[in-house]
Amino acid sequence: MGAGFAGLGIVLVVLGGIALVLVVVALWGVGVYNALTRGRIGAQGAFSGIDVELKRRHDLVPNLVNTVKGYAAHEKQTLDAVISARASATRPNLSMEQRLQAEQGLSGALGRLMAVAEAYPDLKANQNFLQLQGELSQIENRIAGARGGYNGAAEGYNAMARQFPALLVARLFGFQDMPFFQVDDPAQRNAPVVQF
Repeated sequence: MGAGFAGLGIVLVVLGGIALVLVVVALWGVGVYNALTRGRIGAQGAFSGIDVELKRRHDLVPNLVNTVKGYAAHEKQTLDAVISARASATRPNLSMEQRLQAEQGLSGALGRLMAVAEAYPDLKANQNFLQLQGELSQIENRIAGARGGYNGAAEGYNAMARQFPALLVARLFGFQDMPFFQVDDPAQRNAPVVQF
């Protein structure tokens, strides 16, 4: 009978050990899941900082286009491109990647608009245009700063979600990589130098 109790004791110890390992793995999984969730929320919060500045830029674009339109009416193609790019960037229900692409298109169209303005001395001297151009420059600087913060948060989140063993939890629960806010168009990387 003593041997039966010893065998039962061994089985209980083994089952207890297995249960302990399962509890440790479950707690680790919960910790990784929570860390991934915090990382994703942090990146989304950083993107909302960009979003505020993008909204300011979207609000400024119609005033800028109307001011330029008065001086450069025959630049219809450039003006239409800016208006179209703004409309694309402000469409509702865009995914983050679609939004980032649309914003890159708007940045390129605004750069071309500023280059067109260079050809019109009267426009360059217009106080309203100068004020709008200054506001746009400030907004673009704030977007660049917010973009750096977002990209840092997205990089941290993506690195966590791709590293083993956290990768197992990330894939199991569908954590997707966050896209980076970057310039894909080489022409946008080398923005024209415009002096007013």
